[in-house]
Amino acid sequence: MTTPTGDGRPHEFRVLDSETVFEGRVIALRRDTVAMPGGGDSVREVVTHPGAVAVVALDDQDRVVLLRQYRHPVGAHLWELPAGLRDEDGEPPLRTAQRELAEEALLAAGRWSLLATVYNSPGFSDEQVLVYLAEELSEVERPDGFVVEHEEADMTLERVPLAEAVQRVFDGDIRNSSAVIGVLAAAQVRSGAPRLRPADGD
Repeated sequence: MTTPTGDGRPHEFRVLDSETVFEGRVIALRRDTVAMPGGGDSVREVVTHPGAVAVVALDDQDRVVLLRQYRHPVGAHLWELPAGLRDEDGEPPLRTAQRELAEEALLAAGRWSLLATVYNSPGFSDEQVLVYLAEELSEVERPDGFVVEHEEADMTLERVPLAEAVQRVFDGDIRNSSAVIGVLAAAQVRSGAPRLRPADGD
């Protein structure tokens, strides 16, 4: 990565040294020493993450599917979109989104678009979330081999009118970042018809 310096010359943020501090089931922590503009270097701690997908599933009545799930790091139940990690090797993100929608909401969609691409916390993590819009919904069976367990065993599901979901964002009732972005982006699509990227975009 390069950026202009004070004298107009580009600066390259070279990684001078890198050390893995921790490696867990989902995330890892890396400590990088990076060359900084003007000389010298600085240490940056980076949480690496496989990435995730989230799905704004809108039915023919413009109701959005919301899930209420317990999230231990914040010690609370959050309203969220159907979502999941990109932890299957080689699986395209759209396929991950389709699988998560079936596993968590028992739904398939006839039309898919890419709403937003989000870095949740780029100051310390490389986690990227692709937020999809799924329309023309139909009910499906839960995929073979998927077992509901842990927090998902306590999960509840609602279909909420999109306008109501938007208000719940502003009321502070919906706080999950992917849900906030997805709900507001979907509302903008419905009101202003922005051009969306194809579902297989990035």
